[in-house]
Amino acid sequence: MKDFKQEVTENSYFRQEELVFWDCDREKRMRVAAMLSKMAAFAGYDYDARGLTHEKLYAMREVFLLSRAAVKIHACPRARDLLDITTWENGARGAHMQRVFEMRDQAGRLCVSAKSDWILVDPLTRKILRPGSFMAKPLTVCPVEIDCPEPKKIVLPKEGVEDLGHRTIRWSDLDGNGHLFSGNYGDIVWDALPEDLQPRVPREFYINYSKEATLGEDLRLAGFREGDTYRMEGMGPGGPCFTVLCVFGE
Repeated sequence: MKDFKQEVTENSYFRQEELVFWDCDREKRMRVAAMLSKMAAFAGYDYDARGLTHEKLYAMREVFLLSRAAVKIHACPRARDLLDITTWENGARGAHMQRVFEMRDQAGRLCVSAKSDWILVDPLTRKILRPGSFMAKPLTVCPVEIDCPEPKKIVLPKEGVEDLGHRTIRWSDLDGNGHLFSGNYGDIVWDALPEDLQPRVPREFYINYSKEATLGEDLRLAGFREGDTYRMEGMGPGGPCFTVLCVFGE
């Protein structure tokens, strides 16, 4: 069997991964939750390969929290597809540090592209740090144009919103940081979408991560549909936990 490839360059990290059934929905198409999970994983792979593990960054009191992301699906990957996934840092914008991604098939076709904005935080005080204070390594800028919209703020209108029920955070939702894993938001959203939208592949997906959700917290879900778009919000005890925008259609 052929070994999967991986490569670290001065400003990128590349690795091949095969999609398994867990990554895909009942139609054997890659779930948005799996796309978000790959993005979080590859951000970690990149820094791990450079010796900047989570433990080392924590000791330096410089850790990253995902703030928002945008995903563009050009051709949805399917189960057993082998993907070439590459990630790059992409400089800083205000308080955010950006990381971008491409997922390509073995013919070189672009399947998924994404942009994500992160904030730098002192893990002990939870104080937000300016990107200029990041001392672990110099930030680099992606040398290629990423075919994906920028992440953006998402809000629901004050009227016309539908109640989608509640979602309690369970043990299996948690990651090693003790809160709801960033990839799991995709499954929470899809479980609450209208039935006619659940089997459809979005053209674009946007998410804002506002407050962490922990074990036992109850999220109140609300949605708003407008044509081929659907917005959803998860409200926790301390305010909005997440907000998403799903763009369907051609």
